[in-house]
Amino acid sequence: MRFVIQRVNHASVTVGEKMEKKIVGEIQKGFLVFIGVGEGDTEEIADRFVRKMLGLRIFPDAQGKTNLSLRDVDGQLLLISQFTLYADCRKGNRPSFTGAGDPQKAESLYRYIVDKCRAEGPSVETGCFGAHMKILSENDGPFTIILDESIL
Repeated sequence: MRFVIQRVNHASVTVGEKMEKKIVGEIQKGFLVFIGVGEGDTEEIADRFVRKMLGLRIFPDAQGKTNLSLRDVDGQLLLISQFTLYADCRKGNRPSFTGAGDPQKAESLYRYIVDKCRAEGPSVETGCFGAHMKILSENDGPFTIILDESIL
């Protein structure tokens, strides 16, 4: 499993083309999180990632030190499924995605993560699993954290 977490002032996700564009998720201050599900990932792994993400203290306190969590600042989440986090670029110039999880299993774990986050209390918005999406964000910092199985 891989999470790319960006601290943002605001972010949105749009699906559709031209006249049929529709914003399906939009947040203000919080985390824009790209979620990659790999082969062998489980709900137990997802639980660890969600716990770590929600506990990250990467918002500034009154003294400007990164001491506050998402809950402390009443932050929001925008969760986007992104299998391309499993791109393997070791051979040639065309990435391989064989390490990404089976789409049905990946969607199930993505939904599990969304539900788990909603149960923890922050406002949660999402993209559309498997859809071509346009993401707009204003990264705050910039501040980006990468979580993957090698560090959890």
